[in-house]
Amino acid sequence: MAADEDIREGEIRVEPPEGFDASLHFIGRIHTPWTDRADCPRQGDPSGPECTLEIFAPWVPALEGIERHETLEVLYWLDRARRDLVRQSPRNHGYSRGTFALRSPVRPNPIGTARVRLVRVEGPRLIVRSLDCLDGTPLIDLKPARCAHGGPA
Repeated sequence: MAADEDIREGEIRVEPPEGFDASLHFIGRIHTPWTDRADCPRQGDPSGPECTLEIFAPWVPALEGIERHETLEVLYWLDRARRDLVRQSPRNHGYSRGTFALRSPVRPNPIGTARVRLVRVEGPRLIVRSLDCLDGTPLIDLKPARCAHGGPA
């Protein structure tokens, strides 16, 4: 748990519940060039560097047909984010907002989501662009992204 002295002006922290409501299985690991949150892009850049989604066994067969999709929705677990702030002061700009009004990785359930462009498939690895997470981030799920008309990408 982060100490109260790590809180910026205008931020409020709470004590998270002790128990958990659900569990999940990480299906892989994300490899990016970023090892520090300050270096991560705020939201993925379509022209950013190639990143790798490494899929673990036994989930590799679930990739069948993924190459037919140009855009994927990636869900990941922000494992290094704190989980106790209900009000935050983004980049310490002198104002604060409720956590659910921000795209900050600091949230009760630190689930990140990004729409990425699939560059290529290399066996159990997907090479993508537009990610915004740290190297080694656990991968929760992948889905073909929907186009504006509602059909699959």
